[in-house]
Amino acid sequence: MAKRGEVRAEMVANVTAVPVAEGDSVRGGEPLVVLESLKMEIPVLTAAAGTVRRVAVRVGDAVREGDLLAVVEG
Repeated sequence: MAKRGEVRAEMVANVTAVPVAEGDSVRGGEPLVVLESLKMEIPVLTAAAGTVRRVAVRVGDAVREGDLLAVVEG
C-alpha cells in the first residue's frame, strides 16, 4: 500500500523519461516519470502540487506494478 506522497507504478513498464529532479516544485497534473509499455508512452502525473523529495528510478529502469517511482510532499 502506498504511503501518502508516494507515487508507484501501476504496471510493468520501462522508464523512458524522468523530467523532474529531487527538490523540484511541481504542480498537480505535472509529469514525474514517463513509462513505456506495449510501445505506448504513459506519463505518470502528480496528484497535487508539492516538492519532489525522492526520485527512485532512472531512464532505462524496468519497473513492476507497485514499485516506487517518486515521493512528492506538499
